[in-house]
Amino acid sequence: MGTAAVRLQRRMRQALTGRRIVVTRAREQAGDLVRALEAHGAAAVLAPVIRIEPLANIAPLRAALAGVSAYRWVVFTSQNAVHIVFDRLVAWGLTPRVFASTTVAAIGSATADALTQRGVTPALVPDEFVGEALAEALATRTGGSLMGSRVLIPSAQDAREALTKGLRAHGASVDVVPVYRTVPAQTDLGELAADIAGGDIDAVTFTSSSTVRCFVDLVGREAATSGRFVTATIGPITAATARELGLRDVIEAEPHTVPGLVEALVRRFA
Repeated sequence: MGTAAVRLQRRMRQALTGRRIVVTRAREQAGDLVRALEAHGAAAVLAPVIRIEPLANIAPLRAALAGVSAYRWVVFTSQNAVHIVFDRLVAWGLTPRVFASTTVAAIGSATADALTQRGVTPALVPDEFVGEALAEALATRTGGSLMGSRVLIPSAQDAREALTKGLRAHGASVDVVPVYRTVPAQTDLGELAADIAGGDIDAVTFTSSSTVRCFVDLVGREAATSGRFVTATIGPITAATARELGLRDVIEAEPHTVPGLVEALVRRFA
């Protein structure tokens, strides 16, 4: 290995050492990203800007699960949906075997992992972890058309409609059942805003559009759009929201996962 390659490897290994990087994920979801950053020598600054709140009334989910065999596909678009649905199964005296009469898909590897840990192996995970790609993948899997197929999507109350529209465009009948909502965290980020103004924050990570919007609301538009930190996003949808709201120096994870997000930061600072 040449000297230049050795130097590059060294820079990559040390790229995040001492960097102060903000994690805006909900507190209960932040652990994997915090651990990955700290493993690279970064100082993770935990600043959850959202909370995941299960809906009080999810009777429509129980009704859908009672007739789940009528669905060609059940699609999970987030780890949150997985955890809430499977926790509810336990409360209702059901087991993951309820999904044996249908086929399960996941929008990304993290969601797929959450399903596997609960005892359900998804039959399909698209190469790109966005709704549009999942709709295309489902159609391709069924010969290019979903005509006559019923699809169940347990989702966030404010979920993007791209997946639903894509599936319906391919002829599917889609039932979207909200099971949780994302709400702003009740927290004071005045100290974080001061750190940003003082140049003490190297990067802020965002894993959803809702984290971007809530961050801007909580930290203040002046700090959020100051350009004093790298805006690290998990994928193109989140990146588009960040740019739309005026955040600068936006980078995207590739692949759209937590490890991909950390690697994007490594490349940026190396």
